[in-house]
Amino acid sequence: MGGNALNIDMTAAANTLKSIAEQLNSLCQKRATGELVVGNSQCQGQIHLLSGRLLYATSGMHGTRRWNRIIHRLVPQWVPDPSNLNDGHMWEYQLLYQGITNKQLTVVQAKSIIRAIAQEVFFDLGCYNNVSIEWREGKRNASEMPLSLSLSYLEVEPDLGKVMHLQHQWQVSGLGNLSPTLAPVLKTGIDPAALGILGRYLNGQFTLWDISVRLSKSVINVTKALIPLLKKRIVQLKKVADLPHPFEENLKQEEVKSNPKTQQRKGLIACIDDSPVVLQTLKKILEGAGYQTLAINEPMRGVAKLIENQPDVIILDLVMPNASGYSVCKFLRQTSVFEKTPIIVLTSRDTLIDRNRAKLVGASDFLGKPPDPEKTLAIVEKYLEEAAGLADQQNDQDISSNTNAASSAL
Repeated sequence: MGGNALNIDMTAAANTLKSIAEQLNSLCQKRATGELVVGNSQCQGQIHLLSGRLLYATSGMHGTRRWNRIIHRLVPQWVPDPSNLNDGHMWEYQLLYQGITNKQLTVVQAKSIIRAIAQEVFFDLGCYNNVSIEWREGKRNASEMPLSLSLSYLEVEPDLGKVMHLQHQWQVSGLGNLSPTLAPVLKTGIDPAALGILGRYLNGQFTLWDISVRLSKSVINVTKALIPLLKKRIVQLKKVADLPHPFEENLKQEEVKSNPKTQQRKGLIACIDDSPVVLQTLKKILEGAGYQTLAINEPMRGVAKLIENQPDVIILDLVMPNASGYSVCKFLRQTSVFEKTPIIVLTSRDTLIDRNRAKLVGASDFLGKPPDPEKTLAIVEKYLEEAAGLADQQNDQDISSNTNAASSAL
């Protein structure tokens, strides 16, 4: 088997999953160590085995989104610490083992996370046709990775059965041409509130998997609920990028520390948005450029944080479920501390009416949603430079006033 692609041309998800199950069963019986690589030109996943036991399953599509989503669902109280990771290889498995070592997780909880992630990976791989399956033997010794978290084929087999059943329901429901890794986007001009709680997630920031977890509904029911909106073209599905994985963030932080140019850049940027995805995107953009960030997901409760930290620039979401961005902007402008602080409105509703209304309540500028890295940095730098220029003018005026006062005294 070692290294030779099977190049199986499959027209049904059931055949793909059945082939994966057969390969896994055979490899587990042989106590094999390595990776079972499944995929095509669109997607690729790896099933890591050690001595015939499943260590972890990954895929090139949304690995971090999947991790965050499942951690939030199964162990919401656990906050993993990526600062001590050895490298980027199987960082998820490293964090799980770290959680057990630090007595933050039980073995049962860690295994449930591995199984849940494997189920989603199997399902996503089953959505693709014309896949190839390739076995790549590994040289890892059993002593290098603890077997306590690994799963036997007897443990994995029921999960494969569940995924096959879910894939069958997906096909029967007429969803075969869709992938749950896509993100729904509401047509411009449609009020999200008109669609109830579902509407708040139709902004291109959440995949169908993400929404199903947030609503505690099956991904099939969530997707079926969107079908009428898709047919009327009120909603479109689009591909969305993955979130940065923890090891990548560590590397960027080290780069910032070691790069004198980024160290010289100063400025605290407050980001106010109810979406953790948007907040993390902004954090990645801004901190990667050397700025500090202050993330606030509940605007009215976060006012104390704003006053305490007094950010140089505020990026404010216009549409939030618990607070109107217009009201928050007006409130901040009426507070003496933020009377002159640049407030950049973040919105996907970029109409003339929205712009005029935002200007009336004191918004300084606008930024499209989802935030573009180049535009975000350009607009932040613009207002920081303006603020620095005003500060210099004020200093010059103060110096001049002091000089004139001294001359008069003489």
